[in-house]
Amino acid sequence: MKTGFGVVVIPAHSRRYRGPSQGLPLGQPRVTEQSHGVDPKHRVDISEIMKFEIKDSFKHVIFTVEAESLKVAVELALKSGANLRGADLSVANLRGADLGSADLSGADLRGAYLRDANLSVANIRGANLRGANLSGADLSGANLRGANLIDANLSVANLRGANLSDANLRGAKELNKYTTTPLYILQDQIGKIRAYKLTKKDGYGPFYSSIKYKVGKTYSANADCNEKNCCGEGISLATLDWCIKEFKPGYRIFVAEFTNKDIACIPISSDGKFRVSKCKIVAEKDIKDLGLQ
Repeated sequence: MKTGFGVVVIPAHSRRYRGPSQGLPLGQPRVTEQSHGVDPKHRVDISEIMKFEIKDSFKHVIFTVEAESLKVAVELALKSGANLRGADLSVANLRGADLGSADLSGADLRGAYLRDANLSVANIRGANLRGANLSGADLSGANLRGANLIDANLSVANLRGANLSDANLRGAKELNKYTTTPLYILQDQIGKIRAYKLTKKDGYGPFYSSIKYKVGKTYSANADCNEKNCCGEGISLATLDWCIKEFKPGYRIFVAEFTNKDIACIPISSDGKFRVSKCKIVAEKDIKDLGLQ
C-alpha cells in the first residue's frame, strides 16, 4: 500500500497495545494517533503497526521503520539522523508533526497535509510545496528560498523571519504579509525616520561593498522592489537588534535618516532588514554603549 508517491506502507504483524516502547526503534514510546477529520476528543487506539519505507525522488529507500503512522515515522527518521533531503513525501499526512530544524531541502511535499506542523528553522530550500496545506504551521526562521508554494494554504501560518527569496507564491492562499514582520509600521511614519546601517571597519557594507558610508553624506541607489527577495539591490537598513545580531569585531553601526517615500521594499517575513532608495547618514553609534566591546 502507498501513502503518497514516495512512501510505501507494508502491513507488519498486528499487535495489541500493551504500553510504551513496543516494537519501535530508538526506545521511542508508542503513541496513539488522531485520525484525520476525527474529533480531537476521540483518541484512536491503533492495534496494527505498519512498516514505512520513505524514498527519495529516485525511488531509493532513505529510511525504513515500523510505526503507527507516517507522521511518527518521519519524526523517528529525523531523530535517527536520516538524510531526508530530496525525500518524496507528497500527499503525506504530517499534521502536527515536529519537523523543527529538519533538513528537507529539495523534498517533494506536493499536496502534503502539514497543518499545525512545527517547521521552525527548517531548511526547506527548493522544496516542492505546491498545494500543500500549511495552515497554522510554524515556519518561523525557516529557509524557503526557491520553494514552490503555488496554491499552498498559508492561513495563520507563522512566517516571522522566514526566507522567502525566489519562492513561488503564485496562488498561495491566505498569505497576509502584514503578519510576517513588524516593519510595516515604517510605512505610516510621518517626517524623518531613523534606522541603522551596519558596515565593515572601512565603511563599506558587509555583504555588498559598492558604497562607502560616512557621517553627513546622503546616498541614493536603485533598489530592488521585489518584496519576495530578502536581499537585493538598494541601500539596506535595519533595526538595531538586527545589526547587533550580525555584528562582528571591527564592524560599525551608523544612524541613517530617510522618509517613508524613500522606502523601496520591506521584504515579506523580514527579520529586521529593509531597503531604501535614499538616506542620509547622520551619526555613528558608540559600540561600547551597545555592549559590543
